[in-house]
Amino acid sequence: MFKYAAVMFLAGLGIPVLAALNAGLGQRIGSPVSAALVLFGVALAATALVVLLSSAPRTPAILTGHPWPLYLAGTLVAFYVLTITWAAPHFGVGNAVFFVLLGQLVSAALIDRFGLLGAPMTDLSPLRLAGIATMALGLGLALKG
Repeated sequence: MFKYAAVMFLAGLGIPVLAALNAGLGQRIGSPVSAALVLFGVALAATALVVLLSSAPRTPAILTGHPWPLYLAGTLVAFYVLTITWAAPHFGVGNAVFFVLLGQLVSAALIDRFGLLGAPMTDLSPLRLAGIATMALGLGLALKG
């Protein structure tokens, strides 16, 4: 469990950095949409390199034959990158990421509670609800500070 938590913590550290870097690129280019395009080009190259260096499948079959809703993840990533790149220079990286975190708390709780999208069901116990509410309260306090 620790290795998963550590890797996800590192990923979480990267999200505000991503937001600040891409927002800065968007301002320099003069277009958050173009900055997002650059980000996805670099991300595609980096991911392709990881695939080539790993034992991941490399056949055309990885692109076809899967239920279409599974491909929507790419549109959600694009939506996140486009919106954070657009909002962060005007709203602040911290504020933008705090609201992203609040949305993640709500979405994660619903996905886990109802076992949506193939996730294992997790009861929304009073203790879990209190934890989520505490996290949301903490985000609210961070925004005020």
